[in-house]
Amino acid sequence: MERPGDRSLLVSSIVVLLSLIAFTTCIAAEYKKNKVKDMKLDGRLCSLPESPAFGLGITACVCLSIAQIISTSFAGTQCLTKNKLTGQARKKATPMGLLLLSWLSFGLAIILLGASSSMNRRQPYGKGWLDGNCYVVNNGVYTGAAVLVVVTMIFILGFTRLMRTAAVNRVMQDGQDQMEGS
Repeated sequence: MERPGDRSLLVSSIVVLLSLIAFTTCIAAEYKKNKVKDMKLDGRLCSLPESPAFGLGITACVCLSIAQIISTSFAGTQCLTKNKLTGQARKKATPMGLLLLSWLSFGLAIILLGASSSMNRRQPYGKGWLDGNCYVVNNGVYTGAAVLVVVTMIFILGFTRLMRTAAVNRVMQDGQDQMEGS
């Protein structure tokens, strides 16, 4: 028999695992990104080789996106669950606020990771990242994305914790109501 909150525990475990992967790949990308010394100049044209930070950044984006989608799917199923006693949808202002904050921090992290990862892609002569110019990611951008990954994870875990508490309370209330009805 499935205990109340088992799903939220599974969701939390998956989110933590994916967030740790995203965090570590962000930190690794910070050290593997292109540096100014990697830039080759030929007159007015510049070139940069592809850096391992490109793949690491994409991996972080994918892991963080999967964690966010899983937690949002969990939110949707929990919000659609009706309270058996009143037939009303349960109020979830605080969990939904945490979910909204997780989406905001997720969005910022994806923007940082996407832009910085694309800058670490190969930039051939005359075909640089933007307008034919070569760009190098500033120090700390991937670290900032890693911090946002952790913030997103904390918001998601807070959300799933509150949802788990609500599920346990609902089952306990249902059990008490059944005992009183006997």
